[in-house]
Amino acid sequence: MLNGMKDLKRSLRAQALARRDALDPQWRIEASLAMAEAAEQWDVGPGAVVSGFWPIRSEVDVRPLMFALRDRGARLCLPAILDRSTIVFRELMRGAPLIDMGFGTHGPGPEAPVMEPELMLVPLAAFDARGHRIGYGAGYYDRAIARLLAAGRRPRLVGIAFTCQEVARVPDEPHDVVLPTILTETGLRSFAPVL
Repeated sequence: MLNGMKDLKRSLRAQALARRDALDPQWRIEASLAMAEAAEQWDVGPGAVVSGFWPIRSEVDVRPLMFALRDRGARLCLPAILDRSTIVFRELMRGAPLIDMGFGTHGPGPEAPVMEPELMLVPLAAFDARGHRIGYGAGYYDRAIARLLAAGRRPRLVGIAFTCQEVARVPDEPHDVVLPTILTETGLRSFAPVL
């Protein structure tokens, strides 16, 4: 059963990423810029800690959204891979160098302070209409979110994707984190909490 679920997730991930890769690059840029306008409606006060991510391959470029939130006073951080199972979020400072984090992404080096996000922009490969997500398969975000929750933190989670990444149904696993909201180029979608 478990191998069947992993195979199904792998297949759904590959299909969703193929659809995303097929999007016109210029359209992806325009959609990413339009998504940044969502920041105007979010309740993010001065000093709020927001985690984003440096885009890889054909991902939504969340940098305009992150910088719009910074313009509203948010402090930004990016994931930093510590080992094969752990990420932390390090502060993104203007002018500070970014280092290779593996997987084609970059983040602040070990000299940057570690932060606990209040708002997390969560990358994903695929999602469904219930807010279930498929990541890239390493489980970094599931573990990072679980660690924050265990520490009594309740970050606001916003998945980031293009609508073409939606699938009929993501297979559920107990460790999966369900996203209450996902931002696509068509706007912010909210999902009912899982009871």
